[in-house]
Amino acid sequence: MLEVKSTAIPDVKIVAPQRFGDDRSFLSEVYSRRAFARAGIDLEFVQDNHSFSAGTGTVRRLHFQTAPFAQAKLIRVTRGRILDVALDIRKSSLTFGRHVAVELSAKNWLQLYVPIGFAHGFCTLEDDTEVAYKVTNYYSAADDRGLAWDDPAFGIQWPVTASKATLSDRDRRQPRLAECSDFFP
Repeated sequence: MLEVKSTAIPDVKIVAPQRFGDDRSFLSEVYSRRAFARAGIDLEFVQDNHSFSAGTGTVRRLHFQTAPFAQAKLIRVTRGRILDVALDIRKSSLTFGRHVAVELSAKNWLQLYVPIGFAHGFCTLEDDTEVAYKVTNYYSAADDRGLAWDDPAFGIQWPVTASKATLSDRDRRQPRLAECSDFFP
């Protein structure tokens, strides 16, 4: 059983799987294709990814893939916590350039569904944070894209400054949205 709520951008959803607990701990069905389809998320996830970030303030860029390898994602935290961000990059959308930011943690057990047409990134809020996410298409280096995580045009209130953020070299070199072509017209 799960609860699905719309966010300020209705296509982005917060998913709250139920936990069944006793004196041993808990069990939770975090994904069931049938339950997700009933909730309006009827997709085939083809790959599971898992990332580990050692330090607080680690930023994973605003990432997406273009067609034909565009991906929807279902993100959850298995240890620690993050500020998870979904940025609408669909040029024709009424919410183009707007974002949703949600805290996901092992404690709150929430998941974030990010549809195709959104860039996705996060910042760790605790050391030793692990993030697991499902995607609807396979990784394609040729179609892999990113945006500058700190582009002021987005208005994202990141919990870390640029001087204190831990980023990969690649993430430091991502373009601002104004420098990009229409990825999702």
